[in-house]
Amino acid sequence: MEGNSLTGGTTQMIALASRHYYETQLPLSEDPLLIAARLADSGLHESYVVYENGGSWAYAGGVRAELTLDRDGARLRQDGVPDVELPWSDQPLRLVSELLAQVEVPHWRAYGWAAFELSYAKGGDRRHLGDQRLMQLIVPRAEVRFGEGHALLRAADQTTLDALVNTVIDQAPAGGGQPRALDVHATDGSHYRAAVQHAVDDINAGELHKVILSRVVEVPGRTDLTATYVAGRRGNNPARSFMLDLGGTEAIGFSPEIVVQVSEDGRVVSQPLAGTRALTEDVLVNESLRADLFGSPKEVYEHAISVKVGADELVDVCVEGSVEVPEFMAVRERGSVQHLASRVAGRLAPGRNAWDAFGAVFPAVTASGVPKAAAYDSIRRYETEARGLYSGAVLTVDHSGAMDAALVLRSAYRQGERTWLRAGAGIVGHSTPEREFEETCEKLDSVARFLVPATDDPRDGDQR
Repeated sequence: MEGNSLTGGTTQMIALASRHYYETQLPLSEDPLLIAARLADSGLHESYVVYENGGSWAYAGGVRAELTLDRDGARLRQDGVPDVELPWSDQPLRLVSELLAQVEVPHWRAYGWAAFELSYAKGGDRRHLGDQRLMQLIVPRAEVRFGEGHALLRAADQTTLDALVNTVIDQAPAGGGQPRALDVHATDGSHYRAAVQHAVDDINAGELHKVILSRVVEVPGRTDLTATYVAGRRGNNPARSFMLDLGGTEAIGFSPEIVVQVSEDGRVVSQPLAGTRALTEDVLVNESLRADLFGSPKEVYEHAISVKVGADELVDVCVEGSVEVPEFMAVRERGSVQHLASRVAGRLAPGRNAWDAFGAVFPAVTASGVPKAAAYDSIRRYETEARGLYSGAVLTVDHSGAMDAALVLRSAYRQGERTWLRAGAGIVGHSTPEREFEETCEKLDSVARFLVPATDDPRDGDQR
């Protein structure tokens, strides 16, 4: 136990001596959103994840241990320990679970992402995989868990902990800049409308019941992703939000729903959202749109089949009779849209863990389709490029077995000099190309209204 000269608080060392975290706690009076932005922009760590879950926030920076999964298998790298590699198998998520059990950092929490294309290979089939990474998880060198009025800081060494403390208490401005909205209605939608019509024809021919088809919108110029996150978070009401920069994968997002949440005691929850109308600043207009949403056979059908699939998937990994739908067809307001929303819940069966639950429901049915295998074929046939992070998951998983996985929608993505947005709509037999294009615009506006151009101020560091 050591005193912390910066805060007057208490620093604790958690055994194992070679793997401990140094810890301290701080009172907070500042908006957690601004603290998150300042940590992301601090330059303390080349790799980081920010994850917001309700009123709880977390910053994970640097790498003590890293797990990656691709078509060749899974690898675990951690400080001071030989790398461990497991070859590809017919149950790749079992490889992930097995390697995480070998992490030697006590009381660890891992942060990272899973690509949509992992869905093609959950059963071991690699035919539709390229060379892309399917999953990346890090156990951080530095971590801040914070919310209203309180922060817990952890770091692999005292120097890093001191730097974290200085950044948290600094209260320097973060995430500034004025948004410049991108007009997503003005983008070319001809290919997307044609794809929707093809999918409708396939559905009416009996090939599938529903598919979510997405379109990509390029963002011109350079974008300050942190400032966009701050502006967008203030303008949205997400179920989860995140920022990440891991190995060249950069994104910020305002997730409208979870893929799955697993508590330490084995309680499992998924949250299908399907059925959409715009959300405006006019209360009367919103009420009219909401009534239209509830009265639309197309939207109600789309939602109902999504809930059924979600329940069926959990049955396979949960105690018999425990799967239920505690909430059905409520309305959730998420930024520029309102959705029909339900919750499906159950309790993990003996011998099952969080990765079994994740594998059962991933990808979210509301971002893929019904049945999923046929929807994957349609997505590969009609979309213009691989999805990657879009409609995959950003997630946290703990040593305790708890997991929280957010569906990656309403996000901005960057790789190299390219920045883009992406959104989709649920296509069923009653869909029309024009309405589905409009729905993608409504969803894209959750981010497109808040894009902050990067400045040329040399104080901006990496000029984001």
